[in-house]
Amino acid sequence: MMCLARLACCFVCVATLVLETDKAWAQAPAASSPLTVGSRRELFVDRYLIDKLSNVRLQLHEPRDEGVVIKLDNPWEGPHSGYSTVIRDGDLFRMYYRGISQPGPDGNEHERTCYAESRDGIHWTKPSLGIFEFEGSTANNIVLQKAAPITHNFSPFLDSRPGVPTEERYKAVGGTGHELFALISADGLHWKKLQDKPIITSANVPFRHNHLFDSQNLVFWSEQEECYLCYFRVWDGLRRIARSTSTDFRTWTPAVLMRQVHDDGSGPQPAPAEHIYTNQTSPYFRAPHISVAIAARFFEGRQVLTEEQARELKVSSDYFKDTSDAILMTTRGGDVYDRTFLEGYIKPGIGPRNWVSRTNYPALNVVQTGPNEMSLYVNHDYAQPTSHLRRYSLRLDGFASVRAGASEGELLTKPIIVSGDQLSINFATSAGGGVRIEIQNANGQPLPGFALADCREQIGNEIERLVTWNSGAKLADIAGQPVRLRVVLKDADLFSFQFRTAVQSGAR
Repeated sequence: MMCLARLACCFVCVATLVLETDKAWAQAPAASSPLTVGSRRELFVDRYLIDKLSNVRLQLHEPRDEGVVIKLDNPWEGPHSGYSTVIRDGDLFRMYYRGISQPGPDGNEHERTCYAESRDGIHWTKPSLGIFEFEGSTANNIVLQKAAPITHNFSPFLDSRPGVPTEERYKAVGGTGHELFALISADGLHWKKLQDKPIITSANVPFRHNHLFDSQNLVFWSEQEECYLCYFRVWDGLRRIARSTSTDFRTWTPAVLMRQVHDDGSGPQPAPAEHIYTNQTSPYFRAPHISVAIAARFFEGRQVLTEEQARELKVSSDYFKDTSDAILMTTRGGDVYDRTFLEGYIKPGIGPRNWVSRTNYPALNVVQTGPNEMSLYVNHDYAQPTSHLRRYSLRLDGFASVRAGASEGELLTKPIIVSGDQLSINFATSAGGGVRIEIQNANGQPLPGFALADCREQIGNEIERLVTWNSGAKLADIAGQPVRLRVVLKDADLFSFQFRTAVQSGAR
């Protein structure tokens, strides 16, 4: 949906606010109306395509802790380093994060933006850039300094909008109080303000709030909605996320609050009210029509450590009086976060170090770090001398799956319209398990040649496996007509599927 069309919609959303949560999916076609899938890859991170589940369930998959990648131990970084962003630009991985040489109020002069890089997303270095001076030396990895309050929560992105000027290839936002400023860069290392005035202020927020922008705020170009999206923190007694849109990155629509919806199969309901500190919303690189939000969930006053434990760990000040973890949310556009999975996604580790305030905060963006692997990064040991970032890994598309146990179960999709001559699935089975797919018409009758009995059972563990039918029926013949997928699983996980052409599949 175009951003200009959203301008009028924003005022309606503000008026209805949370009271309209039960209508959160009203923009989606009704179950009887076909959903256009085309050749997009579809993940099972929500119930958008699901009509029925029988003896199967949606399963959240826990990321694997791969260990420390960056220690935040330089004197210009410090134990309060945070608000990290990871960007993959071709073969180069870039990481940006806040350093604080001397703790103080948010947005103080001792905050700066630091930089690290990697060629594989696994092994990271802090280059000596020679751009800014710290205590008489330019041998450091600082890319922005003396730019308070922007450096409190500086968050960059690589602008994928077609035709973006070279000098604006990288963009960033930052700021606290009631003003959010924009910066631009051609190389991601040398930054300047886009303009002197802020791009978003409290004037863009036409609903009750007490604080703005005092967390990591972010922007990206949405291919799905054909506009820039800004997700930022507001506070009205509860830490929440708001959203504004722009077609030119300079003029922004009135913000709307993001609503959280949970659907357990009985229909969308309001999700539990919880503090969301950082939202880390970004388009998933293999399915950009779905944005993934690996958000920091904050439990104010939920103290785990004793004062004695805090002293032993040398936790700064009172940074052990709260605790936090990360959750998984998704959005397909608009002002709704889907929280299909209410449980914690990245949980604090063994021992007391990671049960302090404002730790376990994920970095922005998930990036591919191997043929079958993607990675995300998380701050650990916040406000302690051992503060660092760790890498977590998942299989591609592996946020969640449809899972069947030892007995057979089924997934039935809503009517969908697809295109292409191949069907690829990302799946895993046990040696005794399997996956079979039947293609039905919109009324639930098997299409000739695509019945379950015609499907070759898929056994194994692959990111890309083509499904075939013994009948020799051609998928191209069903393109453009409403169909349903009936997926029968046994001791298996189905992570995603994609209808595509042989050209799209390439050598895979």
